[in-house]
Amino acid sequence: MPQTMTEKILARAARQASVSPGQEVTARPDFVITYDFPGYTDVFFKETREDFGVERVSSPERFVLFIDHMVPATAPKEEELHKITRAWGKEQGVPVYEREGIGHQVSAELGYATPGAFAVHFDGHVSQLGAFGTFAFGARKGVVEAFATENITMTVPATIKVELTGTLQTGVMARDVFHHMVRVMGPASCRFKVVELCGPVIDAMSIEGRQVLCGQAMFLGATTMLIAPDSKTMEYVKGRSKIELDPVYPDADAVYERVVTIDVSSLEPIVVVPPSPANTRNLTDYTGVEVHTGYLGSCASGRLEDLRIAAQVLRGRHIQPGFQLHVVPTSKAIMAAAAREGLIETLVEAGAFISSPSCDYCFGRIATMSDGQRAVSTGTLNTPGRMGSVDSEIYICNAAVVAASALEGRIADPRPYLADSKAQADGAGVDA
Repeated sequence: MPQTMTEKILARAARQASVSPGQEVTARPDFVITYDFPGYTDVFFKETREDFGVERVSSPERFVLFIDHMVPATAPKEEELHKITRAWGKEQGVPVYEREGIGHQVSAELGYATPGAFAVHFDGHVSQLGAFGTFAFGARKGVVEAFATENITMTVPATIKVELTGTLQTGVMARDVFHHMVRVMGPASCRFKVVELCGPVIDAMSIEGRQVLCGQAMFLGATTMLIAPDSKTMEYVKGRSKIELDPVYPDADAVYERVVTIDVSSLEPIVVVPPSPANTRNLTDYTGVEVHTGYLGSCASGRLEDLRIAAQVLRGRHIQPGFQLHVVPTSKAIMAAAAREGLIETLVEAGAFISSPSCDYCFGRIATMSDGQRAVSTGTLNTPGRMGSVDSEIYICNAAVVAASALEGRIADPRPYLADSKAQADGAGVDA
């Protein structure tokens, strides 16, 4: 029976020869990934013991915990939550990673992004592990089940195949591609479905770019998003993977709910305007809008290629006086690599404030905006109040747009800056 990637992965996890969309299965996650957050992990720990009578989780090697929110703690109750997490991890023999970066990214660095694996989290952005061929999705109830019983009960989702064709123009990044997908397909077009990405654009895209696409699956309404492993994938996971599994590929005659082809050849940089992540617009329609702060980071951006293009825009220049540019690398490993490349130096000299990796800027705990302020952001959401006052505004865009806007104090097109830096580099005989 022909199968999609999702069907093959869930069939193995459910210990069945095959599964079909709409079928209810009991599947055993290979990995249970969480970060501590009030009302989530602390509740899971309590419910596992009090409601299920489970004193110790089975197979603790399947579990991993991250402390990546409220870092560093600014109130005793925040540190108390971290203490509970550390203590539970020590008691259960479950690793707890603290101050290593955003857990979704660090999960990949640590080898939980294993091609063919099945992973659960309560946060849907774990879908970015799909860039490595891992079926990873957010299931709040399912995570409690996995803590207490090893398995979760779920319905096998149908799969939508999306083929991305064409070639990306200068200044267009994975963020633009994803939000263009939302514009073309609709924000609820893949509700409760899985998206399987393929095509020449995916083949040419970096692992980092693929993570950007897969990590935003929820904004299409999708359960998760997957990309079949290729040589780039296998090179990344070599020596990292926590378990040994055969990579999974869709059958040539797999049955999809539908197949969508999107040509991105004419795509230009975009901006997602408030108050919804569904409001994709052309950047050129909003250039000149005054902005007061910029955020380059989150589990959706803040990787090396984001920092590189921001540095390319900012090199030899200085941000607009009064503008606040916050740059937050996605992980400690990425921050160290950026420092070795000299990117941190370039960003700091341009006037950026560099912060250690955490999720705190993205959900408005740090660098909050006041009434009437506007931000350009590579964060995950632009809903009212996400980064401070409900009367502030967030314009989501790619890292190059954030950098260019920081120079002008208004939403700006990065392409002239990129062309200028390339011309200078060509004249000097060096790489831009």
